[in-house]
Amino acid sequence: MVVDPLSGSLWMEYAPGPARPALVGSAETEVAVVGGGIAGLCTAWELARAGLRVVLLEADRVATGVTGHTTAKLSALHGQVYADVRSTHGARAARLYAHSQQLAVERVAEIAAELGVDCDLERLPAYTYTEDPEQVESLRAEADAALEAGLPASFVTSTPLPFPVAGAVRLEGQAQFHPRKFLLALAADLERLGGRIYERTRVTRLREGTPCRLTTERGDTVDARHVVVATHYPVFDRALLFTRLEPKRELVVAGPVPADLDPGGMFLTSDGGTRSVRTAPMGEDGRRMLIVTGEKFTPGTAEDGEVGERYARLEAWARERFGPLEVTHRWAAQDNWTTDRVPYVGRLHAGSRHVYVATGFAGWGMSGGVMAGSLLAARISGRDPAWTSLYDPVRLRPLREVPAMLRLQAQVAKHFVGDRAPGAYADSVADVRPGEGAVVRVGGRLLAVHRDDAGALHAVSARCTHLGCVVHFNDGERAWECPCHGSRFDVEGRVVEGPATRPLEREPVEDADGGADAES
Repeated sequence: MVVDPLSGSLWMEYAPGPARPALVGSAETEVAVVGGGIAGLCTAWELARAGLRVVLLEADRVATGVTGHTTAKLSALHGQVYADVRSTHGARAARLYAHSQQLAVERVAEIAAELGVDCDLERLPAYTYTEDPEQVESLRAEADAALEAGLPASFVTSTPLPFPVAGAVRLEGQAQFHPRKFLLALAADLERLGGRIYERTRVTRLREGTPCRLTTERGDTVDARHVVVATHYPVFDRALLFTRLEPKRELVVAGPVPADLDPGGMFLTSDGGTRSVRTAPMGEDGRRMLIVTGEKFTPGTAEDGEVGERYARLEAWARERFGPLEVTHRWAAQDNWTTDRVPYVGRLHAGSRHVYVATGFAGWGMSGGVMAGSLLAARISGRDPAWTSLYDPVRLRPLREVPAMLRLQAQVAKHFVGDRAPGAYADSVADVRPGEGAVVRVGGRLLAVHRDDAGALHAVSARCTHLGCVVHFNDGERAWECPCHGSRFDVEGRVVEGPATRPLEREPVEDADGGADAES
């Protein structure tokens, strides 16, 4: 099934802001932050505000990666997390989780007011709901756990949605915003405070020491007393966090709806493979943009045509519940789940003294990223908030984490071995139609081959440059994805998403008609 390319994220239509230079040569600083998404920018800004010298390095443009493709809900209500955290970590941990996440919501409002940022911030209630009567008791339990954790949560049987629900957890005082308007203002203020931002600067190596040294793909270097790795999925494997992180991708559709169809809140359900709903202001005519997210899957595991079918299901769900909807935007978001549902924010590994990481936000990167910025800035400044140990990546709780780790590694092993089996690929380049991609075995080599709409071939090595798993084609986004750890590449092999830091190697391939070699 050939699927039209995505029309793009609603947030990415906002002006990109001033272009920043790439790093050339060497630099020295007190703190180097790798990654220009919400976690990296918030960390850098908090540190600069505290008076430290900061350098931020971004592989592309700031606020364009995962943060530029979020649904931008700011909430401490994270599905059904509180009953789970209380069960796994204890009641005190649930209280610390709730307090730190709600502080992050308030922190965005404080910063927006302080900087005078018009980022479409709206204070609204958040709901976790179900249409299934059999799930009501679990939501009652979640409401009780959230209330015990210190949040003003309640169980309700009705919501402002234009369809009935069996039950819901409601939490007042939450928020939604335009993430790029907020973060581009934060980046500008970071520079005003003396921070330096380098874009188009991909970091590929880290040497820990005094100082630490970061090296880019071009060989430029940054020496820093402290380093923060905020690249969404950590790009350095020495912590072995890839054994404890599970990447998931979710699809998003959006389109204008009349103001009277705006339910006035943020809504999430696990029914039907997860559905998330919010609206955003569209303009001065009072219409809103309905944003619907769902259809979660592991990158690189979708069968041919499946991503397009998932988009169709998501659009059908939105129209069934909100009436006729012209979908004007389609995009996708990716995040990482930890084995115990709590993000990793803190030391990169047990031996780290000056290197920190922020990852594993499980779809809640807006509050999680702001929380991470505050936590890491405090730690680097010599203070340890009460929730430091809760988020510490070095933690390991065997009863909960070891079974999950074994499951994740079994999945990786299956892809690493099984994806090389005969029959897992297209038989020849001739089988790849315009708009499609497939892995083809050519002369003993595994090639990832895409034929563009004009019929030209683009071929790259099919082995992910992270740990060597075989990539698969995502027809809905026209990208190569690694099913082992979620690395993503465009059709010409360039890195779109880590943990990979090196592109797929370009390969020559002969077209089926015997014409000249095609090379990406």
